[in-house]
Amino acid sequence: MKTRLTSLTFLLCAMLIMLLQISTTFAQQSKIELGVNYGFSNFLGDLGGNAGKGKGFLKDNMVSLTKFMTGAHVTYRASEFISFSFSANIGRLEGADSLINGLGGYEEARKARNQHFRSPVREALLVTEIYPTTLFEYESEDVYHRIRPYFVFGVGVFNFNPQAQYEAEDGTKTWVDLKPLKTEGQGMSKYADRKEYKLTQMNIPYGFGLKYYMNQNVALAFEIVNRKTFTDYIDDVSTNYISNEDFYAHFGEESPEAKMAIQMANKTAFANGGVYRPSYGIGSKRGTASNKDAYYASTIKLTIRLGRNNDYNYGRNSGVKCPVVRF
Repeated sequence: MKTRLTSLTFLLCAMLIMLLQISTTFAQQSKIELGVNYGFSNFLGDLGGNAGKGKGFLKDNMVSLTKFMTGAHVTYRASEFISFSFSANIGRLEGADSLINGLGGYEEARKARNQHFRSPVREALLVTEIYPTTLFEYESEDVYHRIRPYFVFGVGVFNFNPQAQYEAEDGTKTWVDLKPLKTEGQGMSKYADRKEYKLTQMNIPYGFGLKYYMNQNVALAFEIVNRKTFTDYIDDVSTNYISNEDFYAHFGEESPEAKMAIQMANKTAFANGGVYRPSYGIGSKRGTASNKDAYYASTIKLTIRLGRNNDYNYGRNSGVKCPVVRF
């Protein structure tokens, strides 16, 4: 927890310094917005989910594993119709088969698999925001008490590191990194087609939001933005089970790494009275490689628009009497 708070403090301080430097240059143009983000993140991948077959996006959302995500952003408003925003966020993702609400359907196979993970996530996003209703507004520069829906799409980069709990013979539980354990043979010579995954990857953010300008310079926004990724290993689950002998051959007979990898690769025994389920053995399906992982965040954003555009008379004393939207 202390490490996470230190990382968060460092990130926010770095963002603040950068934003203040930018604002010094552009404040007189009244086109820069600075702000903070605070919300919730959810994982969408192989682990966890709802009853039935695995589904996409919100249909397979596990609300009980919602985690916090926070960060900061700087936005350049090219016009009231379009803007470009850079944000940096940190949070956490989790998934657990054991929490699935088993109803006797397809979800029972995932529940019996009994895998779980957690991972920190750090991301930087560069997105375009489109505000379509500005096309129908009189005096679009007058933002006082405006409510504007908008669309978000762009590109990003994120870093993750999946972990799971290892239970030692004495019952002690420890969170361990999963990537070095090669739980599906990634990087082993026997499985040349299974390359080691990278912990830093690209993503594609897209979604929508609703912004409300409380006055000419201060706004609150709520947005839901999904992150499409190009990896299936955020949760370290993707393909098929391998044999215990593979771990012994790679890490060494009875080595601590081999014991740890064997337990992390197949946790069905923990949900079956200490006995491994035979249908989850060598070559059996562990994940679905064709369905890449994703995650999304629902976020509240506080935004401050810098500078002042003196070409318009804003706010309660504004002489603009036209409706906000006219068709």
